[in-house]
Amino acid sequence: MKKISKFIAYHPKLIVIIAVLLLIPSAIGYFSTFVNYDILSYLPTELDSVQGEIVLDKTFNSAAMSFVIVEDTEPKDVLALKEKIATVENVTNVIWVSDIADISIPVEALPDVIKNIFYSEDEKSTLILVQYKYEAMSDETMEAISEIKDIMNEHCFISGMSVIMKDIRDLTESQTPIYVTIAVVLALIVMGFCMESWVQPLVLLLALSFAIVYNMGTNVFFGQISYITQCIAAILQLGVTMDYSVFLIDRFEEEKHRCADKRDAMASAIQGAFVSLSGSSLTTIFGFLALCFMSLSLGKDIGLVMAKGVLLGVVTVAIVLPALVLQLDGVIHKYRHRSFIPKFDKLNSFTIKRRKIITALFILLFIPAYLMQSNISTYYSMDKMLPAELSSISSLTQLKENFNMATSHFVIVDDSIEASQLVKMEDEIEDLDGITTMVAYNSFVGSGIPDSMIPDSLKALAKAGGKQMLLVNSSYTSATDECNAQLDKLNSIVKKYDPSGLVTGEGALYKDLIKITDHDFKLTSILSIASIFILIAIIFKSVSIPVVLVLSIELAIFINEALCYLTGTTISFIAPTIISCVQLGATVDYAILLTTRYREEIRLGKSRKDAILSAANASDRSIFQSAMVFFAATFGVYLTCDINIVKEICSLLARGSLISAGVIVFMLTPVLYTITGIIEKTTYDFKGLKLKNKNITPVKEDAK
Repeated sequence: MKKISKFIAYHPKLIVIIAVLLLIPSAIGYFSTFVNYDILSYLPTELDSVQGEIVLDKTFNSAAMSFVIVEDTEPKDVLALKEKIATVENVTNVIWVSDIADISIPVEALPDVIKNIFYSEDEKSTLILVQYKYEAMSDETMEAISEIKDIMNEHCFISGMSVIMKDIRDLTESQTPIYVTIAVVLALIVMGFCMESWVQPLVLLLALSFAIVYNMGTNVFFGQISYITQCIAAILQLGVTMDYSVFLIDRFEEEKHRCADKRDAMASAIQGAFVSLSGSSLTTIFGFLALCFMSLSLGKDIGLVMAKGVLLGVVTVAIVLPALVLQLDGVIHKYRHRSFIPKFDKLNSFTIKRRKIITALFILLFIPAYLMQSNISTYYSMDKMLPAELSSISSLTQLKENFNMATSHFVIVDDSIEASQLVKMEDEIEDLDGITTMVAYNSFVGSGIPDSMIPDSLKALAKAGGKQMLLVNSSYTSATDECNAQLDKLNSIVKKYDPSGLVTGEGALYKDLIKITDHDFKLTSILSIASIFILIAIIFKSVSIPVVLVLSIELAIFINEALCYLTGTTISFIAPTIISCVQLGATVDYAILLTTRYREEIRLGKSRKDAILSAANASDRSIFQSAMVFFAATFGVYLTCDINIVKEICSLLARGSLISAGVIVFMLTPVLYTITGIIEKTTYDFKGLKLKNKNITPVKEDAK
């Protein structure tokens, strides 16, 4: 490490040139990385609902289906619209009442099976079904939807999962540059006031920007990333790796007083800081890697990208930042100013004097905080992740209100089943509570329409590849107890007539999502706690220290989530899982910093009281600065982002950083002091062998 540090310090220009050149392939990789806007595609492939989606896509080409609602329009104009939509590239099938009956026939004269499918109850709106050649999240399908929107007029609305995904993509692409800019500006403002130079934050941010670009560019090796990862990765990486750059800068300033040449000072700073940077980053990396064990592979997507981001952040801070600082050291010092971070001396004295009360409060808070966070309300449906005024969401509302189609289920059975058995199955399905309409081949044949009159487009929708598909519309909204209960009954009916039959669609996918995420949340929480507990135990060679440090951050997490319960806020299903891992991994560093400094002060021979006050006074400044930067970066996204799921995650992370800092500063300090006796008995070499060997007599602790 000594040779590497010397090379970096004595060749800053070369390092900067290489760093800049590496931005080119990283930028190419960034723009070449496919972004997945379908959360449900991260479900395990062995699930029946996912297998059903595969059959829909490959056999019926129905996985990407849109619903076009047309209001107050003459039949001939609806027909003209249908024909225009059919000419759009990559649209394979457009189905309307004209495929079955003459449009001159009055609506009231149509068979109920046709009327119920294609017309609203008041008969003022009609429905057109659109199928695409490629899957819902493909560029071809997105382009086709754009063309259809261009064809439609003010009386038309389009909805469906593929349309929602397109709106998410458009919203993400338009807003990401805005909220990233705002987050960076807020972080710069905070750093400007916290640090002792107006230029230093710009240098630090420039170095971390290199790491962020490298991270986003290397995502191309994963093949794709989720839009949630795309939205939050840069901001999270900035927030959790800012500490590392501050550690190095502070160490550099210390070494400059010991070395005649600033290059030697930087080489020494790199050597001294790298070990602590590596140890500090491991807790954050472990927190992110815990997400990789989720059954929902969205966790793996976020976990790997962010763990890689932290690793690249450490490497960049150790290599690129020193080169930039050495190149700009003169400018940094030219614009120095005093730090505006408040002093915490009085607060620390206050908490130490009331240590018994605060320790009791620390313990007692766990009960209500845990109970409240266990009862927070979560949602799963994609439409709630987006603003209600978005076109696809408002169209979905129209679909629910006018056609009583809150959710569509797809039933896939073997085509070899006898027609009489299929009719029985369909009758049982139609009798289920909440089922509004059903599109099935037998429905049309049974209504008196000869088989020869059934159009090929409708046959293709219902029969293909030895399978038969039924479209079952429900008045129940997906991801609700009513819809899930309905799906249980629907599955029972289908399996009775065809054991290999599949039920899929938005409702079935969300039902499976609810089931596996409950397991995922418990698993990732246990793994993140266990891995970080073991790491802290190794660092401090202690049994008691990891317990109190992990508990302090867990309390902060419980309080953070409990506030959602107290305010009646409903959050996305993925938010608690991400918060439990990320807040623990990213902010447990605050606790480690305080405890490490306390041990150092104890080893210097100070009394417990003097040692904890010195440690707290020295650590609180860094904790406050780190928490404020993390808060500023994530709060900037919360202020500007309209994608609810991203907004909620960043809101919780912003609030969580401040709560974690508050728990460490206000509670952990007196708790550590109170249980020092236990720590000394359960920690190897807490006072330090060096101190004992030198026969230094520690300062006696104040009896008070």
